[in-house]
Amino acid sequence: MSQQPLHEGWTLRAVPGPQVPSEVADREIPATVPGCVHTDLLDAGLIADPFLDDNERTLTWIGRTDWVYETTFRHEPDGEDRIDLVCAGLDTVATLSVNGVEVGHTENMHRGYRFDVRSLLRAGDNTLAVRFDSAYRYARAHQDRLGDRPNAYPEPFHFIRKMACNFGWDWGPTLVTAGIWQEIGLHAWSTARLATVRPLVTLDGADGRVEVHVEVERAGDDPLTVRAEVAGVAAEATIPAGQRTAVLTLTVGEPARWWPRGYGEQPRYPLTVTLLGPAGSTLDTWSRRIGFRAVRLDTAPDAHGSAFTLHVNDVPVFVRGVNWIPDDPFPTRITRGRLAERFTQAVDANVNLLRVWGGGRYESADFYDLADELGLLVQQDFLFACAAYPEEEPFRTEVEAEAREQVTRLAGHPSLVLWTGNNENNWGWHDWDWQEPLAGRTWGRGYYLELLPGVVAELDPTRPYWPGSPWSGREDLHPNDPSHGTTHIWDVWNTDDYTKYRAYTPRFVAEFGYQAPPTYATLRRALSDEPLASDSPGMAHHQKAAGGDAKLQRGLDAHLPVPRDFDDWHFLTQLNQARAIQLGVEHFRSLRPVCMGTIVWQLNDCWPVTSWSAVDGDGRRKPLWYALRRAYADRLLTVQPRDGGLVLVAVNDGGIPWRATASVDRVGLAGEPRAKATVELDVPAYGTVTLAVPAELARPEHARRELLVADAGAGVERAFWFFAEDREIEWPAARWDAVVEPVEGGQRVRVTAGTVLRDLTLFPDRLDAAASVDEALVTLLPGESATFLVRAPHALDPAALTGRPVLRCVNDS
Repeated sequence: MSQQPLHEGWTLRAVPGPQVPSEVADREIPATVPGCVHTDLLDAGLIADPFLDDNERTLTWIGRTDWVYETTFRHEPDGEDRIDLVCAGLDTVATLSVNGVEVGHTENMHRGYRFDVRSLLRAGDNTLAVRFDSAYRYARAHQDRLGDRPNAYPEPFHFIRKMACNFGWDWGPTLVTAGIWQEIGLHAWSTARLATVRPLVTLDGADGRVEVHVEVERAGDDPLTVRAEVAGVAAEATIPAGQRTAVLTLTVGEPARWWPRGYGEQPRYPLTVTLLGPAGSTLDTWSRRIGFRAVRLDTAPDAHGSAFTLHVNDVPVFVRGVNWIPDDPFPTRITRGRLAERFTQAVDANVNLLRVWGGGRYESADFYDLADELGLLVQQDFLFACAAYPEEEPFRTEVEAEAREQVTRLAGHPSLVLWTGNNENNWGWHDWDWQEPLAGRTWGRGYYLELLPGVVAELDPTRPYWPGSPWSGREDLHPNDPSHGTTHIWDVWNTDDYTKYRAYTPRFVAEFGYQAPPTYATLRRALSDEPLASDSPGMAHHQKAAGGDAKLQRGLDAHLPVPRDFDDWHFLTQLNQARAIQLGVEHFRSLRPVCMGTIVWQLNDCWPVTSWSAVDGDGRRKPLWYALRRAYADRLLTVQPRDGGLVLVAVNDGGIPWRATASVDRVGLAGEPRAKATVELDVPAYGTVTLAVPAELARPEHARRELLVADAGAGVERAFWFFAEDREIEWPAARWDAVVEPVEGGQRVRVTAGTVLRDLTLFPDRLDAAASVDEALVTLLPGESATFLVRAPHALDPAALTGRPVLRCVNDS
């Protein structure tokens, strides 16, 4: 077996058409492979950066154009039985030719292809051409042929097996890509090769069990031997002449178990599979690190409806999750280092699960390997989102092929714990007025309830499958019933105040979110608006949600003072996002074990945009990130309204009991004591304790001038309860003293409160785009102090660092 990458010497040209700009027509430019048309045109200086201002609007012609990639490569025959052209990923409608002879055609971005080209190759120079037809033309042709299907956006993304969010979303740009987006090369082999290796890893009591399913492709009928080895245990099997499959079972005595982060370590063991020819020569090898763990999903009916509880190694896990979207519209710009930075941000926010959302892509090998390494659980959607998908050909065949390839590819990753059939399509069919326009036409039900569960059951029965997100477990239940299975809560963002989260008692919240703009430095990089305003042209273009700005304003009106200027608006909208999600997460966590998971929409962004993300499109942390870190902490203290009073809930997501003395104080805005109580906390591992707040604390004398503070000692964030909204509270004008001192790699800012300071936050990126801070949203009573560590490439001006608009709190508005 030998491999020859074909990544060099490529050129790109547009097929002539009236939509092609004159500066691009008849031009042949250098192309990077793997890559895409947009990045090649950017590198050639032929298009403007689509992330800046409204440049995106000027680039819609790219997705409506046909493109041709070409290269020349040398080949020296070496007597191989087969030479395959192997394409790991082509985006999307491609025709491949070698030396002018067509060798194959593709229509699916989400799978790989292999073509036998041995007979077409010649000694010396050879040419390879890949023509990509317009994704729009392909999708519209199938739309016309099969009849339209409803979807959430006026784009035909459901009529092509391509990353749906390329066609735009309520957080993403419309950048319809084309190109050789994954590796391409020649694989030369003789006798046989490993076509697929599918390790099914489970636990049998204390022992580990690996069932290795091997499929070979043959160039002859010789008997073959396949050998597998892991953790010092080996097994061997013969594949007789004419047969193509074997199953090898390896039992490893008492291996160290792989655990989600926060529950234990993440040991992995190298698994190696070797294919041997009749004379014992090595024909092919495959290797991967695997982890031993068992996963199951408890959906049993109970007094509250039916559960949705993930168990890993027989331990129920409260999911502290975030939804993941593609980190860039152009996937080849997403390096392992960039993923590692994003994953570190997730881990540092106390996240334990990433849900790979169904409008994106099956992620790279680096993605799942990093998740394995860090103990981040992965819920993987099959790629269907917010639309009625046709089940007719060629789509059914393509869907099955991609599902089989991806389930096989990901089977060995311990981090992957759940397959999900789609995003919101069952819900859409039920509630989004689809049924009348569909008029009996297919919409995807056969995929989610028949085809995909069948593929998972056949190829990977070690993991649970769930037909959709949301899904309530049965077709006779509303698909988004909070009492059963998984639910999405979007009425809060779309129509209701975020305090409505407390009206829900869900079993598992797989999506809920609240918007805010990106960080100031990200806005200033992306927008040339002068002055920058909430409704300036660039800001408006980078708000993709229908009515998004009005919804932001509705949230501000309900809770916060009226912004005086853009700086106020920016701070207060970011603050409102953080508060909304923190309130929701704390409420849902306080319901454990009835509720056993939350997956916040969303961790990341793919470009600079006002969105629901905690980390913006330039990778900077918004205030939401700090609120999420607090709300997802292993030990959480929270005050919740219950039955007309208040309760103190202590949540322990750690493996050891939490015992502490907690104080609950009702104080005035000047910090003066009004009432006090002390309670003993004895919270079991992975448990909660709920204690009533005494009536004399829960009922203020002056709601606009008092608050509650609950404190359980070092290592646990204090909990606050305000009896009125900020816009009603009689805030004193904010006063503080600040001291700035240099430290290695940055500066330490110590702020001492002269008055109460609500949600004190420092924004050093306003002074230097490379600056960051370790803490945010800190509430101080008079006389208390907080320390912020600012990291920056050079010292920042202390006066600017400690004044408006860099250092902010609610009551300076």
